[in-house]
Amino acid sequence: MALRMSTLFLRTLREDPADAELPGHKLLVRAGYVRRVAPGIYTWLPLGMRVLAKVENIVREEMNRIGSQEVKFPALLPREPYDATGRWTEYGDNLFRLKDRKDADMLLGPTHEEMFCLAVKDMYSSYKDFPLALYQIQNKYRDEARPRAGVLRGREFIMKDSYSFDVDQAGLQKAYDAHREAYIRIFNRLGFEYVIVQADSGAMGGSASEEFLAVSPHGEDTFARDASGYAANVEAVEVPPAPEVEVTAGPAHVEDTPDTPTIDTLVAALNENHPRADGRAWTAADTLKNVIVMLVHPDGTREPLAIGLPGDREVDAKRLEVKVAPAEVAAFEEKDFAAYPMLAKGYIGPGVLGEEKASKIRYLLDPSVAVGSAWVTGADESGKHVLDLVHGRDFTADGTIQAAEIRDGDASPSGNGPLRLDRGIEMGHIFQLGTKYAEALGLKVLDENGKLVTVTMGSYGVGVTRAVGAIAEDNLDDIGLIWPRHVAPADVHLVATGKDEEVFVKAEEIVAKLEATGVEVLFDDRRKVSPGVKFKDAELIGVPTIVVVGKGLADGTVELKDRPSGERREVPVDDIVAEVRREIRPQQDAEARL
Repeated sequence: MALRMSTLFLRTLREDPADAELPGHKLLVRAGYVRRVAPGIYTWLPLGMRVLAKVENIVREEMNRIGSQEVKFPALLPREPYDATGRWTEYGDNLFRLKDRKDADMLLGPTHEEMFCLAVKDMYSSYKDFPLALYQIQNKYRDEARPRAGVLRGREFIMKDSYSFDVDQAGLQKAYDAHREAYIRIFNRLGFEYVIVQADSGAMGGSASEEFLAVSPHGEDTFARDASGYAANVEAVEVPPAPEVEVTAGPAHVEDTPDTPTIDTLVAALNENHPRADGRAWTAADTLKNVIVMLVHPDGTREPLAIGLPGDREVDAKRLEVKVAPAEVAAFEEKDFAAYPMLAKGYIGPGVLGEEKASKIRYLLDPSVAVGSAWVTGADESGKHVLDLVHGRDFTADGTIQAAEIRDGDASPSGNGPLRLDRGIEMGHIFQLGTKYAEALGLKVLDENGKLVTVTMGSYGVGVTRAVGAIAEDNLDDIGLIWPRHVAPADVHLVATGKDEEVFVKAEEIVAKLEATGVEVLFDDRRKVSPGVKFKDAELIGVPTIVVVGKGLADGTVELKDRPSGERREVPVDDIVAEVRREIRPQQDAEARL
């Protein structure tokens, strides 16, 4: 049945909503696809539900295609399984927690590894039952600290999460590869530019991990790529360790550097008062800065961590968070300095840093700090720095950490030229989890020799509601949305204009004929709305093909408009159904070939 604008639960807006930040988010609200209920929580209206259903169906078709079976777990879950895996604590404030009337701890599911694992444990016990792949499309809940960008980063969202179960690594690899190909088909069909990048598994654990990012200037994820095809989320970029260099610096020496608590003031003072013998100017890259942060572990304990890196680089918060997960990173505050009087704020050096040094603070170096290289760094005394301090000769660290920022033009880890940074929206993530969850929950089965083996798992997620937002951000112009046909709320938006009854009668006939051929129609049959308003609504809503039945009917024609290109042409009214079918078919055929 055609959607009729006269009865459709819809209210379009001419002005951008005050709380909307991104272009696509603004248009989804203005065009009547979603409405905000609270920060990060949205109501999906009839037009939005149609788009959402089509995205879900694409995901469902491709999951079924690789033999994965659909299930559905509850969103309201008991605490115990999440205690067993440690995630009741590890999720921290991101977890929605509640108690039932019997005072039992419950949660709203952020993701369902535990439930899938326990279901398989309950039903399967032999290697003969495997391989197995299960998936669900279901609401998830995470108490985001900063929900933003509409449906791209919400506190309630719909996600497809699937899991593979195998008895060995070879089976896991096969399942991982099958899911990867399925994801490629899904994102090819969804209609936005995307890139597959290496990712860090973080608190999820496991080995191989890749993300599918929708390329967008509005994305929260930064990724790096080179001309050879290497691509990685910046959190996963592994800077190769700098090779050891020959020591050429003389003995380390402490110099007065008053009023130089920042890298900029230090460099200026060095060039003025301590010029280099070789005549080269000092730069920030010659300095070693030591940044102290506080790690807050899931159980609430706090641990300081010192990071040494070249002074021309900053610590990348996201890279650091991934490396220290599940701990969270907090600022090292004045009260913390008071507890460590050996730390001279603004003049901290390696002399007191390290688990075996005076502070007992773990000290990790950026891998670009080569053994044998000489640095200017804090002398652990206010107003003083030490020059010619050589790594390996004069100081060492407890280890290395990949936490420094990655920049445009940095050397690629692949060895193939410089890196280029871009931004993206995480749309999918695939992991080889291994045995982490199976071990925690006791998922073991008998192998062909009758011995118990731990099942190995893969985890694969797609953000379904997020996909709608990503498509919107990538398919719009100054006047409205432009949906790819296979996810549009309808195939054609038919607009009847004017007051002549004959226009509406003919429009009804065209709608009936289109429906009879399987075409989905959004019909603007409103009688008391001006043509201008109808045209604006059609452009705002973004159905890819627009048919206007109006004054041209007197000459036996109707207007056919292609929304993406803006091209218009007059078509004989008797030919309009065939012409619409021709408009639709190329895209349908292309999708069928995927």
